Amino acid sequence: MLTLHTKIDSAEKIDGELILPYELREKSRLRALLLSGEEVAVFTVRGTVLRNGDLLKGDDGRVVKIVAAKEATYRVECTTPRDLLRCAFHLGNRHTQAQVDGTQEKGFLRIRKDTVLKEMLEGLGANVTEEQAAFEPESGAYGGGHHHHGDDHHHPLAPIPLRQKIHRPSDKS
Repeated sequence: MLTLHTKIDSAEKIDGELILPYELREKSRLRALLLSGEEVAVFTVRGTVLRNGDLLKGDDGRVVKIVAAKEATYRVECTTPRDLLRCAFHLGNRHTQAQVDGTQEKGFLRIRKDTVLKEMLEGLGANVTEEQAAFEPESGAYGGGHHHHGDDHHHPLAPIPLRQKIHRPSDKS
């Protein structure tokens, strides 16, 4: 079985793709199937989050690209930037993982599907739309998530500190 353990910045050849939802991209030990059907083992340092497009090098030199799977999410949009900021504040106040997208004129937030949060956001005046989309939440203030160009191109996977409990829709109260 192919074992993936080292993150790299680039590769001349991609030998496979591993499609995973965010929940599995947070795990430090994982058995999964490549798109080709080949079984792989992923070993990362606890707290590591794999992002869409990350490249992992295996013990045999092969390179696998991580692909964020489409999953049940809510797209949160507002008529004003202030309203969107209010929604972001209230989600953050509940330690909810959220993806922030400012590529469009007004921007939007994306969260995992959660009917309680949907009702709260709609109460704040947001337009909340269910969609199947790749989920790439912010890593948090202490989570890194940045890259320094010019660094060595082979990075052993490093942890993202977990400072507080994160709300996930699957969590039981």
